[in-house]
Amino acid sequence: MKPEGERAPLAGQGQTGSPAPGEPVFLTVGRLRRAHGVQGEIGMEVLTDFPERLRKRTLVYIGEDHRPMRLASKRWKDDVMLISFEDIIKREDVALLSNQNVYVRTESLPQLPEGQYYHHQIIGLEACDESGARLGEVVDILETGANDVYVVQKDDGTELLLPVIDAVILQVDLEAKKMMVRPPEWEE
Repeated sequence: MKPEGERAPLAGQGQTGSPAPGEPVFLTVGRLRRAHGVQGEIGMEVLTDFPERLRKRTLVYIGEDHRPMRLASKRWKDDVMLISFEDIIKREDVALLSNQNVYVRTESLPQLPEGQYYHHQIIGLEACDESGARLGEVVDILETGANDVYVVQKDDGTELLLPVIDAVILQVDLEAKKMMVRPPEWEE
C-alpha cells in the first residue's frame, strides 16, 4: 500500500492530535501541479493507491496549513487527475494552489483487510527476529512491483532488506509497534 500512506478510520480525534499514538493526522494523497483551462481546474499528481475515494464533495486539505476544501469535480487526463474545488471557478485563483500537497485526514481512510497495512503504520516499527532480538527499525518501504520490501535500519547503521512475504514477515503488532521477522538467509 502507499504512503499517503493511508490507514484505517479512527474517530474522535481533533486536528491537533494524532488519530492513534504514533500515527499522523494527515496523509498526502496528491500534489497540485498547474492550472488547467479557464474554469478553475488544476492538475494533481496522484500519490494514493485509492484515487477512487476522491470524488465530488470529498473534503481534502491543501498545503502545510491544511486548508479545508471540497472537491467539485474530478476527471482523468492521461496520468493526471484534473480536479476543481467548490467556490473556486477562476484559473487565477486555483493557480495559487500550484505545487502544494493535497491531504486527507487519517481518520477518513478505509479499513484495510486483515494483514494489510498502510505504509505509515509500518514505518517506525521495531523489527525483531523469532527469538525477540531487536534487528532495527523500519525506515522505508520500497515498492518493487512483485512485493514491497521493508528497509530496516540496524543499530550499527547498516540496512536489512526484508521482502514482504509470509515466509519473512511473520507477525505485525501495531499496538506494540513491533514486527516479528525471519530474515532471508542472504541477509544474515
